[in-house]
Amino acid sequence: MATCPPYPTHPTGPADGAPRRHAHWWQRKWVRYGALVTLLAISGLVILALVRRQTGTEGFLVGLGLAVFPVPLLVAAFRWLDRVEPGPWRNLLFAFAWGACAAALIAIVANSFATRWIATATADPTSADTLGATVIAPIVEESAKAAAVLLVFLFRKRDFTGIVDGVVIAGVTATGFAFTENILYLGTAFGTDQLSGDSGLASVTAATFFVRVVMSPFAHPLFTVLTGIGFGIAALSAEHHHVRRVLLPLAGLLLAMGMHAMWNGSSSFGEFGFFAVYATFMVPAFALLTWLVIWTRQRELRTVRAELPAYAAAGWLSASEPYVLGSMRARRLAREYAARHPGGRPAARSVAEYEAYATSLAFLRHRARDGRAGPDFLVRERKLLHELWLRREVARPALAYAARATAPVPVPPPWPAYGYAPTYGRPHPGPYGTAAPYPTYNPYRS
Repeated sequence: MATCPPYPTHPTGPADGAPRRHAHWWQRKWVRYGALVTLLAISGLVILALVRRQTGTEGFLVGLGLAVFPVPLLVAAFRWLDRVEPGPWRNLLFAFAWGACAAALIAIVANSFATRWIATATADPTSADTLGATVIAPIVEESAKAAAVLLVFLFRKRDFTGIVDGVVIAGVTATGFAFTENILYLGTAFGTDQLSGDSGLASVTAATFFVRVVMSPFAHPLFTVLTGIGFGIAALSAEHHHVRRVLLPLAGLLLAMGMHAMWNGSSSFGEFGFFAVYATFMVPAFALLTWLVIWTRQRELRTVRAELPAYAAAGWLSASEPYVLGSMRARRLAREYAARHPGGRPAARSVAEYEAYATSLAFLRHRARDGRAGPDFLVRERKLLHELWLRREVARPALAYAARATAPVPVPPPWPAYGYAPTYGRPHPGPYGTAAPYPTYNPYRS
């Protein structure tokens, strides 16, 4: 009877019989999560009060209703980019909340203080507003948004492994920031229309909505994505490349500030300055970054197809699964097949989880090849294999169907099984029997 291999213990845990050290109260996970949630909640309440005071209750409600339009589309777009190895939703919720609450609060307070200080020092309010928009705002806002990317990069390393992760976290953070900023701008525009009596397409509200929501909903995400790309490339670097891991995010941040400054200063370039900057810089940059992210996503799928055959050779996966798991269309067909058969949605969810764990396994092995897997490689590998084991009975029929529907089943590779010595004609112990150990790949062996 097939049995699951024993679940491993973490190699860095205390020895048997040794006294366990209790973490200090500030090191406990619930304390950290509680502090973070409290910080974001207080920031949200403060920013809510500030925006409502500036726009009025009616203006706030109008701004909120109009500002929410691009949010689902932008979040869905970034989630689509992250479908190869989806990150946990809690990271996206944190990123959006940080952008909408903490980063927006920092920006409002710092920008207002700096602009007032420059106006007082120079006795020239007009120049102070221009300088605040083109210099102060890009520095403050991009730094505040980059803080969310930095926090995920430092404290959620397992979820931040490449360019796509940086783009997604940065983009969702900027989407939250733009959401709050749009409430402020649209609410203020509505208040102006109330005073002037304008309405309809000729109103300031309609013009603001067209420029900020229709023409440039991707403006803030585009700026901050440059920072995310810097962090993403840094995540691809080995841990000992300290200079590279510091300079690359800084370079991305500086590029984000520069593009933000050009965008804010476009109105000072003449009557058609805004449209010139939009057509010359914003649209090409958006197209280039979109191509880069989609190319990176395809590269991730190629990594899945390249790394998983070793596990198929060892028997952990079927021969066709590396191909299926390296194709988004085949993955979708597998989930749909599971949903149509006994088991329904829970079965489809198990197939989706199987796909995600297998993808994480491929990326973990790829990082091990580059020396970036960390000392807990074997423990993480065994855990992922264990998760695949638990879902194999539901997932394998669906993945086999997807393989038949999309391509012929590939022939197993001729190399020796991953983690085992050649058997020279003797039967090889399969991974689902009691005699099969976990793979013993050593990422640090040259």
